[in-house]
Amino acid sequence: DINPTMQQVDIAIVLGANDVVNPIARTDNSPISGMPIIDVDKAKTVIVVKRSLSPGFAGIPNPLFAADNALMLFGDGKKVMQETVNAIKEA
Repeated sequence: DINPTMQQVDIAIVLGANDVVNPIARTDNSPISGMPIIDVDKAKTVIVVKRSLSPGFAGIPNPLFAADNALMLFGDGKKVMQETVNAIKEA
């Protein structure tokens, strides 16, 4: 339901997801072609929190991670989010 409005989103935070946010799913000849995804790549800024750049279950790269509007934040998702919330509270 969010996809039609994703271009209006200022910041999308992706926490540990990979295949469900992989824009390659929109490509006809990809291994995950037609898989429902969340179009986070269409948000103005995407913050991706992951432990590493390793591929997801499908075993394919995710071009979202190298997109101009994406920032990669590596670490444990719970810890990173707790630190982020604390930093915002202190600001």
